[in-house]
Amino acid sequence: MSPDGSEDRRTLEVTLRHAQAYLAELGASPVGATADLATLRRRLGKPLAEHGVAPDAVIDELVADAGAGLLGSAGGRFFGWVLGGSLPAAIGADWLATIWDQNAALHACSPAAGVAEEVAGRWLQDLLRLPADSSFGFVTGCQMAHVTCLAAARHALLGAHGWDVEAQGLAGAPAVRILASDVHHGSIERAVALLGLGRQNITPLATDALGRVEPAQLARALAAAPQRPAIVVLQAGDICTGAFDDFATLIPMARRAGAWVHIDGAFGLWAAASPRYRHLVGGVEAAHSWATDGHKWLNVPFDCGYAFVADPPAHRAAVSHRASYLTHAADARDQLDWNPDWSRRARGFSTYAALRQLGRTGVAALVERCCDHAGALARGLGALPEAELITSPIINQALVRFRDPRGGAGEADHDRRTDQVIDAINATGEAFFSGATWRGRRVMRISVCNWRTNDDDVARAIAATAGVLRAHPPGPSV
Repeated sequence: MSPDGSEDRRTLEVTLRHAQAYLAELGASPVGATADLATLRRRLGKPLAEHGVAPDAVIDELVADAGAGLLGSAGGRFFGWVLGGSLPAAIGADWLATIWDQNAALHACSPAAGVAEEVAGRWLQDLLRLPADSSFGFVTGCQMAHVTCLAAARHALLGAHGWDVEAQGLAGAPAVRILASDVHHGSIERAVALLGLGRQNITPLATDALGRVEPAQLARALAAAPQRPAIVVLQAGDICTGAFDDFATLIPMARRAGAWVHIDGAFGLWAAASPRYRHLVGGVEAAHSWATDGHKWLNVPFDCGYAFVADPPAHRAAVSHRASYLTHAADARDQLDWNPDWSRRARGFSTYAALRQLGRTGVAALVERCCDHAGALARGLGALPEAELITSPIINQALVRFRDPRGGAGEADHDRRTDQVIDAINATGEAFFSGATWRGRRVMRISVCNWRTNDDDVARAIAATAGVLRAHPPGPSV
């Protein structure tokens, strides 16, 4: 270690050089990883040396060894899953958060981190049109936002039945029902399992062709056990179709039955920031809690998600902790009161920086631009031979299926063909898509969440797909 700081300087200079090169090459580099598992294990699996290596050399070697195993998810031609990129201001702020190395658990640990998170949270409430008096927590992602929100729901619902779940545990407590669509995201199941609510207590609600809960289904489910506490989970943006539940109808129905309404808005909640798409979330503000991601549509680095709760006392009671050895603020917000983490990264800085860079109109433009690109991708891919557009974009998601044109081909053949085409597109390095099973059929998902995506990226993805269809006729494999 060099006491004069020279190692710090050299290491940061080397890191900056590699970072700039990586970003500069995103437009030309393959989007998928080009090294296989065995190669990566061989390159990275060095024996732990007896003596250390100079830090700048560690960075040089890490880049050389890991580079071919990275996905180009930071770039504009990545359309798999629902992954955003990172805005320049968010990258810079995230780097500074690492350099500053603040534990953002308490205001006392880092007053600046605490206030930045406090301000950014209020900005988010305003942008997403959520109640100004709701509470919020900055968590690792939408998964932990669900855990946080449903922990608050568990506290409130069981408390109404005279049960202190944090003190008494769940043994002997009234069983909580979870009413969710039959296409709910897996993160809901994980949250329910982690909280001890039990996956067997999830009642799937039948949905329409796009994955929206049918009001009659919810009414019947609520009426089936009116005395039991219930959580109703609704979706702002289905993971496959981008569909939104009818909040204006469903939320009042659930509230009249005494249920807690939670919104899975991992990416779709951001429609509220756009004048063009705001109508899709009409009535959502009447829910009890909302979960969304920052590392999707806001384009801040991983890991960043947000939990919002309309009942701050329930939120705080579910996750807060007090101890004599902690320095609690009397006049400031302690982050520990609103999220399940203790030692935690100062992730509020990147959100603060992203919102400062974009402003209100910039966030709206980002959402609308991604939706435009998703529409262009869906139209272009759907027009190709063998392609079938299953769902057009409501926002930034769509589904395409590739049919096996051979005579006598059945659904299993079309499933196989779809997966083959996805693999072949990804192998070109020109674009990256992911698959899913929707209504029993394999599909290719289109997801556009990256601020870098442009018209040329869309055109390249369509051209790459057309090339795959020409070059790889249907068969056992491509």
